[in-house]
Amino acid sequence: MDRKQKEDLIASLHDSFESMNLIVVTHFSGLTVVEINDLRARMRNAGASFKVTQNRLMKLALKDSKFEKISNVFSGPTAIAYSNDPVSAAKIAVEYSKDNEKLIILGGSLGSKTLDRDSIMSLASLPSLDEIRVKIICCLNAPATNLVRVLSAPANQLNRVISLYSRLE
Repeated sequence: MDRKQKEDLIASLHDSFESMNLIVVTHFSGLTVVEINDLRARMRNAGASFKVTQNRLMKLALKDSKFEKISNVFSGPTAIAYSNDPVSAAKIAVEYSKDNEKLIILGGSLGSKTLDRDSIMSLASLPSLDEIRVKIICCLNAPATNLVRVLSAPANQLNRVISLYSRLE
């Protein structure tokens, strides 16, 4: 990679970090290309991304961004998982690390808040934004559904009585 390509990569990463909410830093030593591609596919399906990084370039890209505090985590063979959703990248990374011990969660950042490994694990246990939306919609629909059942119950009971009475004749 020549100097211009490195500068473009740093600028591109810095710009993408501005729109991201979560970065999870991992060690991936020992993962095969097939395993990394599988992890990338899982991340992509969840709306997140996984990128193998060069530590020096990442530190430069993180400079003057909201994630600057995690630049000290980058040492050794690192990769980042990142997403707009504050849970999806952490969830996929933690699930994958449970299945494959070669992926090690080091830490990360949620906005400007630095997270350690345990915090990432806790974050991964939270429901995703889509799951929360579904729960809210169910909670909002439940009273209306129950009201319709209550209001239609007398009519249903009257219908049953008339139906039974007509059978008796």
